[in-house]
Amino acid sequence: MTKPIICRVALAIPLHKQFDYLIPDYIANVANIEQLVGCRVRVPFGGKRQMIGVICELNPPLDYAIDKLKKVTQLIDNSPLLSEKLWSLLRWAAFYYQHPFGDVYQQAIPTALRQGKEATFKGSEHWLLTDKQVNLDELKRAKKQHQALTVLGDLCLSTSALKNQGITRVTLKALQDKGIISPVDKQPQTNINWLESFLESDEKPILTTEQAVAITAVNQQNKTFNCFLLEGITGSGKTEVYLNIIKPILQQGKQVLLIVPEIGLTPQTVQRFQQRFNVPIYLKHSALNAREQLDTWCHAKIGSAAIVIGTRSAIFSDFKNLGLIILDEEHDASFKQQDGFRYHARDFAIKRAHLEQIPILLGSATPAFETLHNALTGRYQHLHLTERAGNAKPPSSSLINLAGLPLKSGLSPQLIELMGKHLEKGNQVILFLNRRGYAPVLMCHECGWLVKCGRCDAFYTYHKSANYLHCHHCTSTLPIPQQCDECGSTQLISTGVGTEQLEETLNQLFPQYSTVRIDRDNTRKKESFNQYLTDINNGTYKILLGTQMLAKGHHFPDVTLVALIDVDGALFCNDYRASERLAQLFTQVSGRAGRAEKRGQVLLQTHHPEHSLLQELVNSGYAEFSRHALTERKMAMLPPFSFQALLRAECENATLAESFLGLCKQVITQITVLNKIDDRLFILGPIPASMERRAGKYRFQLLLQADNRALISKTLQQALPSLDKLPEGRKVRWSIDVDPIDFV
Repeated sequence: MTKPIICRVALAIPLHKQFDYLIPDYIANVANIEQLVGCRVRVPFGGKRQMIGVICELNPPLDYAIDKLKKVTQLIDNSPLLSEKLWSLLRWAAFYYQHPFGDVYQQAIPTALRQGKEATFKGSEHWLLTDKQVNLDELKRAKKQHQALTVLGDLCLSTSALKNQGITRVTLKALQDKGIISPVDKQPQTNINWLESFLESDEKPILTTEQAVAITAVNQQNKTFNCFLLEGITGSGKTEVYLNIIKPILQQGKQVLLIVPEIGLTPQTVQRFQQRFNVPIYLKHSALNAREQLDTWCHAKIGSAAIVIGTRSAIFSDFKNLGLIILDEEHDASFKQQDGFRYHARDFAIKRAHLEQIPILLGSATPAFETLHNALTGRYQHLHLTERAGNAKPPSSSLINLAGLPLKSGLSPQLIELMGKHLEKGNQVILFLNRRGYAPVLMCHECGWLVKCGRCDAFYTYHKSANYLHCHHCTSTLPIPQQCDECGSTQLISTGVGTEQLEETLNQLFPQYSTVRIDRDNTRKKESFNQYLTDINNGTYKILLGTQMLAKGHHFPDVTLVALIDVDGALFCNDYRASERLAQLFTQVSGRAGRAEKRGQVLLQTHHPEHSLLQELVNSGYAEFSRHALTERKMAMLPPFSFQALLRAECENATLAESFLGLCKQVITQITVLNKIDDRLFILGPIPASMERRAGKYRFQLLLQADNRALISKTLQQALPSLDKLPEGRKVRWSIDVDPIDFV
């Protein structure tokens, strides 16, 4: 009798354990048993439920009878799905971030593969004309059908391409029923021999001395692992440095991964790279559908993608021959996943580069303190760009004291006057206000009652154009109340200023100049953000108003004035990272001014012009501020001079959440005493989160801090089995956040 084969499978569930299954004979007889580790399988779990998991081990030691095991339902892959290096990286990530490996694995593969689809290219639906003779005049009354035929002509276009031109599937189906057009399944084109026709455009700017030095430093060490920090002021030409560093990598036939913080930055980056290199470039971000994401993943895996440009999740792409990783705007908080598998793409990328033995380049005008500390202490090679490229000069910065001034939707008279002067010269102006909606609060004018969200410790934001109240924390909405809940008064007024109100005021103040508002509310439609950027660069809009979406990496050569409307809230925040974030935001927003030959000007409106942070930023800049702030962090023994992990728990019952973390603290404390490290591991809490109640749940936190990273990892690893067994853990939702950056 053949010995049964048992496999240990990791599933995407919130438990730090794996499950054993029997491999049926019909699978064992045809599969290469040695290659099953790393293959996906479909298995029964919890009754009639079927789940997709991955085999992590064969024939593990058992402490129970084999006849109790269920059988694998389906073997999806005949060989490991991921490369050995990426598999090892995910195993490391599960350990480092104290997260179940099954969920880490599922997060690392495209959505289609999580659903059990094959790891192959997916054909897309295209349409073309049939041989049937058509008189277009007969379709003039069916305008959409007429448009579809006109657009198609002799082409073969995809459904998505036709949809972008306003042609719906209903229209296409109507034409198909008439026999005028027919669908075809078209496979993506692949070009694994792109190196044979590799060319670089001759149209490129002359390098500055600093750019040339940075490029040489990286290129001389591009065949082994090195981590470089490129600290370059805004407008110093970091992208040009990237392009020059990428060239020799491509000439070696190797692939490049470029990670950017925002989806909105990918189109302009792709255009710049396509103009420079005639190689296949593919995108990877969450706005792509499941098929498009799988196609990019497959292109990278077989080597037909020379360059992959994407956001945070692109770091999980499986490459055939990866030669370089570039992380642009490495300081950006969006690189940190804030729920589920709470990894940091920057740290993950550095670890990956180390395993792959390839260089990695981190670029930023405002490096994160952790990165800057590593560069200043010699762990990373520190490269500098201190001058703007071309003839561009750094903008001048100044403060406007708002105390006692009459304001129009947050605009001071000085700012309004200055805007007029810049606009009269044909220039563009950017106003930054990181508060969308019409007003952050709706208040009763009689008694002061505020409309508060019933599920969060927050107030509803008033959205005038949509005529509703919206909580930006739990996304709940509410109709505009007719009267006060406390006193019955109908005198409800909005308090504070949001981008929607500011846009309304700007249209009144400057009716002769077109204004565009860029925030999450009016860029929801696909391609709308890209269209706004195109119109801005074409000069259609003269006043640009927006949130952080406008602050990152965009090049607007005609912008000569940038104003930050209100940043006072960040000056008195209880988060020790608040000053770092404000400094980064101020510097990044300021960098949009004067990026061409026109001199730029930056204004910051505040009620606290004497504040030391603002004074240092305006007079000395981010570089000097960051060095001083690092000294303060060292004195306080805060990261990067210490390391942290945060246990979070949330529940509709506040007592349950707090008591669960109290039990966690007891378990961890016992371990520290046994290991004789109780004097080296600081435990704070449980304490309520900064926003204690959100989306109907009470939230508590337990903070671990030590001067040694391994100390926290080892302690948590020992504690996890006990934490998983706590009965109270089934009544709350809890998680571990290693290297947290947000305590809200």
